Amino acid sequence: MAANTVIVVQARMSSSRLPGKIMLPLLGKSLLCRMIERLQMVSHKAMIVIATSTDKADDIVTRESAKIGVPCYRGDLNSLLDRHYQAAKLYDADVVLKIPSDCPLIDPRIIDLVLDFYFTNPGAYDYVSNLHPATYPDGNDVEIMTMACLEKTWKEANRILEREHTTPYIWENPKKFRIGNVLWQTGKDYSMSHRFTIDYEADYQFIKRVFEELYDKNHRFSCDDILTLLDEKPEIYDINAKYAGVNWYRNHLEELKTISSSQTKITV
Repeated sequence: MAANTVIVVQARMSSSRLPGKIMLPLLGKSLLCRMIERLQMVSHKAMIVIATSTDKADDIVTRESAKIGVPCYRGDLNSLLDRHYQAAKLYDADVVLKIPSDCPLIDPRIIDLVLDFYFTNPGAYDYVSNLHPATYPDGNDVEIMTMACLEKTWKEANRILEREHTTPYIWENPKKFRIGNVLWQTGKDYSMSHRFTIDYEADYQFIKRVFEELYDKNHRFSCDDILTLLDEKPEIYDINAKYAGVNWYRNHLEELKTISSSQTKITV
């Protein structure tokens, strides 16, 4: 019997740096909607679930989910691990993906490549990502775990960091979990030099410009298409270049055993 694969997208309005970013407009639709469009292009059969909080501010996320036609689970505002687990459990997942809601430029082909690796090595891994180490441009984050792996993490993780960010307990405990990683096939590492995710206003302006340049020509535009665009129009790259390499790791280097200062830009 084929595994029931569920993609869980964590989405909430209370972003500290750019509040409401998931509802910012991209060519007449919300950023969240455009991101779900990208996920729906994945060739592997998978159910998509938006996991938001019970906070009243996130009522709009529920309404947007209904508008998009994607189910929505509501749970703990601060424990993303609990939300992820409960959403996956509710929809009887065997295999669970974690795709952040701040990656509207994510390339579905990259998701498929990571899924290909997982499924062509049946039973070999509890957790597979393209993040440890990361090589793709930031904003193409794919994490895959078995339901058993997620449940074990949900039961055992107790640090605030582990509950808030869902998967650190897994990749910080390689003796407890069988961990795999997928590197960018080009042999390049753009994880610290190219930023396709959204946390700042400049990120939004960058993403908006990429959609305006590429979407009408090919709504299934790829990571390679974006890189070609940036080569042709370097002024687009410059829009959010100062934030390249900035990620949440920088605030937790003392707590993370497997992350070094070379994997995050500490100051902006």
